[in-house]
Amino acid sequence: MVVNGRADLHTHTNASDGTGEPAGNVRLAKAAGLAAVAVTDHDTVAGVAEAVAEGERLGITVVPGVEVSTVAEGRDIHILGYYTNLSDKAWLQRLRSLRGVRGVRNGMMVERLRELGLAVSMEEVLEAAGKDGRGERTVGRPHIAAVLVAKGYVSSMEEAFERYLASGAAAYVNPPRITPFQAIEWIHEAGGAAVIAHPGLYGADGLVEELLRCGADGIEVFHSDHGPEEESRYGAMADKFGVIATGGSDYHGKRNGVVFHGELGSRTVDASVIARLESVSRGRA
Repeated sequence: MVVNGRADLHTHTNASDGTGEPAGNVRLAKAAGLAAVAVTDHDTVAGVAEAVAEGERLGITVVPGVEVSTVAEGRDIHILGYYTNLSDKAWLQRLRSLRGVRGVRNGMMVERLRELGLAVSMEEVLEAAGKDGRGERTVGRPHIAAVLVAKGYVSSMEEAFERYLASGAAAYVNPPRITPFQAIEWIHEAGGAAVIAHPGLYGADGLVEELLRCGADGIEVFHSDHGPEEESRYGAMADKFGVIATGGSDYHGKRNGVVFHGELGSRTVDASVIARLESVSRGRA
């Protein structure tokens, strides 16, 4: 695929923990003057079809993606998968299994909050997510944070994460998950390109390099939480290992008027990157 212009290759919708409909992300991409946008919801591809249809209507290329949740060295590590086979039943079942683990973690966090004296229930979390806990859509920590804000336990989403939900915070739990190495294998087996998401958030560059040596196809160099130093460091890492340098805003929408991570289109790469991701995927077809 030849696409000219800029692309935001990391956005979320309400199929996971974003706030907007998939088609809405595509409209935002159009308004931002982008040529392409990826939908990369957590452990689900439920929003991709709607986004693709809107992209066809508006003349915006939609890159089908997913962000896979993993754990290594006690850290949450996320691996982006692009152009996986969305008809692959084994792949879709694997994503369902990951959503099951996420559901267990949500329940454990809610129970921890209750032990801390905060009256939060899973019913309230599901209501905040606008979901029933079933199907292909994902419920996550931002929905728990939204309940904490709504009930006045914290004043903002940021405070909810800092005090209770982020790694090392009072209600944080991390049940066993697949490793990022296994996620890369799964994405490859589903015919996709595997990219390490926002490596600057991990504080584990040794692990990042090991993942690149062990088959990751790319690394997210440009991200809303990366500054110039991180961009330079991970750009050099992409060159060193000969992998694809990608980037995106990690847009999750707005909650209480605050954008989580960054505005859609605030971090982009040249759309020629899409051709490289597609080429990797075609090589595994």
